[in-house]
Amino acid sequence: MPAAAREASGALKENLRRRLGAWARRRQGDDQLPIVISSRRVYILPTRAGLAFAGLVFVMLLAGINYSNSVAMLITFLLAGFGMIATHLTHRNLKGVTLRAVAGVDAFVGEHGRLLVTLENTADTARIGLECEVAGGARAAVNVPSAGSARADVALPLERRGRLAVDRITLSTQFPFGLFRAWTYVHIKTGVIAWPVPRGRREMPPEASSGGNAPSVHRVGDEEWAGLREYRSGDSPRQVAWGAFARGRGLLVKTWQSPAAHHRVFDLAAVPGADLEQRLEQMSAWIVAAHARGERYGLRLGDRSLPADSGSEHRAHCLNGLALFGSGESW
Repeated sequence: MPAAAREASGALKENLRRRLGAWARRRQGDDQLPIVISSRRVYILPTRAGLAFAGLVFVMLLAGINYSNSVAMLITFLLAGFGMIATHLTHRNLKGVTLRAVAGVDAFVGEHGRLLVTLENTADTARIGLECEVAGGARAAVNVPSAGSARADVALPLERRGRLAVDRITLSTQFPFGLFRAWTYVHIKTGVIAWPVPRGRREMPPEASSGGNAPSVHRVGDEEWAGLREYRSGDSPRQVAWGAFARGRGLLVKTWQSPAAHHRVFDLAAVPGADLEQRLEQMSAWIVAAHARGERYGLRLGDRSLPADSGSEHRAHCLNGLALFGSGESW
């Protein structure tokens, strides 16, 4: 097929998908989690294999009628019955599945964010070959056991800084025979954030004491014991107080601070350069480096600022601020 014909065919398919999605949204409206996939929400059409199968059955029917061959007619009706059963099984494989939760995992520009879709199955039969798809993302396959749950991990390419909004998730299946495809649309507002790439060679701004504005020199190894805090997602296992864990105190993490509680402030206005994206990338590099060294740091973007802190949550909060800067969104 010539390239022009392929492009025209692809544009036609995309236009049909967009129109069908818009019609389904008007029909169903916005959704609220959790969502049970009912019969009314499930659409089903034959696949290419299904169309070929239907064509074969039709030719066999014509041949059986033309030659008055009862054996050919018997096989034809058996195959037609098989197709009807395949339709029912494919539809039933999707009906009744519950979409319990959707969570986004942010990442840097050029990487892949992830959309984690949790599915539940209350039936006594497993749901095999379910597929979860988001516009612009890859299709993720998942099997949901009977009376259990499973999670589909959908990869989303991040091409530019900011929030990648997702307002529709498509669940589909071709199980068991691949002759039909059943699918449903779920309309919820979610998405992931693309952080600026950590890139830049400028030196970090000097540390300042929490008791004043005087800069100070901080050397690795000068930290003093500060105590224990609860474990947070993303903390290094090397920081876990395994002795306290063995005594039944739960997962606690050792923390240190510099003698004068030094911290850095990353101020966008103080980063030289005319290119905003390069300045944000430089600040992203500083945040990543400061977090890796366990330092305390704050952020100042225009008239908004974050106080000095440390940890994975603070890192994500700061990177979100860089990603959404100038978009008018809150962070």
